[in-house]
Amino acid sequence: MIYMRGQSRDYDQWAALTGDEEWRWDHCLSDFKAHEDHYKLDSALRSPDGRQSPISSKFSELHGHGGEWRVEKQRLRWDVLDAFAAAAQEAGIPATDDFNRGTNEGVGYFEVNQKAGWRWNTAKAFLRPALQRPNLTVWTGAQVRRLLIERGDAGLRCTGVELVRGGQALTLRAAREVVLSAGSIGSPQILQLSGIGPAELLHQHGVPMMAELPGVGANLQDHLQIRSVYKIAGGKTLNQLASTLWGKGLIGLEYAWRRSGPMSMAPSQLGAFTRSSPAFEWPNIEYHVQPLSLDAFGEPLHRFAAITASVCNLNPTSRGTVHIKSPRFDDAPAIAPNYLATEDDRQVAADSLRVTRRIMAQPAMARFKPEEFKPGVQYQTDEELARLAGDIASTIFHPVGTTKMGRDDDPMAVLTPRLQVRDGANGLIAGLRVVDAGAMPTITSGNTNSPTLMMAEKAAGGWRGLEPLRQG
Repeated sequence: MIYMRGQSRDYDQWAALTGDEEWRWDHCLSDFKAHEDHYKLDSALRSPDGRQSPISSKFSELHGHGGEWRVEKQRLRWDVLDAFAAAAQEAGIPATDDFNRGTNEGVGYFEVNQKAGWRWNTAKAFLRPALQRPNLTVWTGAQVRRLLIERGDAGLRCTGVELVRGGQALTLRAAREVVLSAGSIGSPQILQLSGIGPAELLHQHGVPMMAELPGVGANLQDHLQIRSVYKIAGGKTLNQLASTLWGKGLIGLEYAWRRSGPMSMAPSQLGAFTRSSPAFEWPNIEYHVQPLSLDAFGEPLHRFAAITASVCNLNPTSRGTVHIKSPRFDDAPAIAPNYLATEDDRQVAADSLRVTRRIMAQPAMARFKPEEFKPGVQYQTDEELARLAGDIASTIFHPVGTTKMGRDDDPMAVLTPRLQVRDGANGLIAGLRVVDAGAMPTITSGNTNSPTLMMAEKAAGGWRGLEPLRQG
């Protein structure tokens, strides 16, 4: 639910890594705006004569209105989160009301993909309005077994898919193209099951090789969320509010009456972007701050008042893999993130925990008497903090990069800059593209949902000189 584009340098780096200027920030910005519907540009901000106010006019240079992807402000606030924001400013992090201008440095409440307090997802925004089209059929409860790859005089071509639906095996043929959008875990799995991937892996599982592409399932990147927990006193958190039936009832009533309060919360409410050390020229860490705490996702809230100040390395240098474990399509793949595998990542982890401590020690937090519960003040050295970072950390579910796009001379590039699948021999597998976060060569500096939509916008609308995937 968090609307976040990342930093302009992310996309300029993609352009350098792929050799395609279409991925530069100034080109990607128009794709972000094309489907954006930002609340600050609603008609209420327009003057009576229909012209935009100077504020909204300037804002519209970076944001869009009237598109499918609704962006709104959160319908809540917490005293303890306001205090954290004030403490972050005392620690040198500026306040911001817009994380999406190309640089996201600052602290403030996240903007969210909601409409009137309801989560606004891609099915509601893009798929449901398109269901009326005569050339669209949506199947649910279906799972792809493999892609159909045929070898002809002109080379390899993807001609369709095999899938299972309701226990029945079906074959679907494609007249033009197959667009694989199963995500950074599913897409490399399907490619590998189809004989497209590392030769040794395919041989190990008895999958006939169609195209040797060592990059399929490699280059996995993710944001590791280091979850520092601080007990507080003299303030309310969700731990207390949700601990009784009375409190839960009040939460439900507020949402039913006003579509606001805890039931309208995104997974994280307050955000901050800053540097883990002065050595970085740009913000390299992101905070997701929550007025609650628990041992792990899915477990009960703690019985004491507390907040969680999660921090992640925006640009990790560790790389992981996604590999099939068998030739069976219904066997989950092996996912090895390899978090904190590099010395750089371990140093950023240790330094980011120190930044958290510096923020929590500021005067603005004093009235809440914060007490570090995790990882614990007894841990001080780089080695201790890096180890504890791994112990208290979890994914934010931002896997990317497993079918990365890149230059022709990059042996690990699975896709061309136009998201077409290579054949491992300086050619293409005709009729096949991958359009999902796996195509990212490097992870964006922030939440990855909206950047993935930007990539889909670009692919659906077509690049200059390339026929678009969608028409009309």
